[in-house]
Amino acid sequence: MDGPVNSANPKPTDARQRAPESIRIFYKTYQRISPTAVDYDLDILDFSRGISPEQERRLRLVHHLRYEDVRAACATFSGHNVDRLALLNVDIPVYECVDVAGLLLIPSLLPRQTQRDLSSRLLHTALANSRHKTNIHVHYEIPYEAINSDSLRKSTGGEASFFDLSPSSTTQFHPLKSEIRDPITVSQFLRKKLRWITLGGQYDWNEKVYHDIDPPPFPPDIADLMHSLFPNTKAEVAIVNIYTPGDTLSIHRDVSEESTKGLISISIGCDCIFVVGLDSVDGSTTKNLAIRLRSGDALYMSGCSRFAWHGVPQVIQGTCPPWLSDWPAQTATMAANGGVVADKYEAWRDWMSNKRINLNIRQLKDA
Repeated sequence: MDGPVNSANPKPTDARQRAPESIRIFYKTYQRISPTAVDYDLDILDFSRGISPEQERRLRLVHHLRYEDVRAACATFSGHNVDRLALLNVDIPVYECVDVAGLLLIPSLLPRQTQRDLSSRLLHTALANSRHKTNIHVHYEIPYEAINSDSLRKSTGGEASFFDLSPSSTTQFHPLKSEIRDPITVSQFLRKKLRWITLGGQYDWNEKVYHDIDPPPFPPDIADLMHSLFPNTKAEVAIVNIYTPGDTLSIHRDVSEESTKGLISISIGCDCIFVVGLDSVDGSTTKNLAIRLRSGDALYMSGCSRFAWHGVPQVIQGTCPPWLSDWPAQTATMAANGGVVADKYEAWRDWMSNKRINLNIRQLKDA
């Protein structure tokens, strides 16, 4: 790409600014590509497939995260031992993109059990908290009372969760304006309508600013895990994006925070194509990169890349790892009498098989 990258990269102030034509064309290329072609496109950075000599020249090995440190952080988060085989007992490499300075790539950071446990903290615990807003709040009343009823708690045990309700439940989400929208069911809510959840500081998507009101506390267990892995960023706000194949995230920059600290991105579930581009000095072109992100991969957008253009043009169907695809149900286990142990989320088995979850964490203000 022509044009030197602006290494100073001052913080942009306009969250509505249109992306340069070069990255919009780049984004559309990967929005249109077929899933089969993705497997053979050697311009896509894909650590699981292997790195070509050309791609090696566009990466710089920064350092390694110690295996024992990652395992200890994940074990503390999960509250139990983490499978040694899941981390392969090797230190985890951290790469920086030469063309997008400050963009750190950490393939296979989170072990399997941590991905499952993190999914539960986000989609059971956080989603059930009425102070964590979702895209559904804009147009519907969310029936939190249905998952907090005494009868449901006695029958399911544990914390409240919308997955405690049957997919055939008659519980409805009533529209704020009934003349415009019809009610939706629990199944519609969880399978397709739910697109994002905000944690900590609550973001106003219309005004592109954070609310001044006292925000709900950021989940401390998730904050502790992220601090152990990314100590330079304090987890104060987060957006949990929930994708279904066919969904996209348009090209944008994250400029609403009053902080230049790095942005943490964790992928769970189906693979996606992530595109990122850094402006040239005159703003007319970008240095562009396409990355295939898989379940457990992490990005850290720091330095110049903190305010880079980025988006998700495609979520690839059928790519959720088999050991995760049955979530929220558990992998079938055998009872002492030889029968299969019943699972309270059995009716939702395979929900994750058609989803991608992205946990995107930011620091709201510099200290």
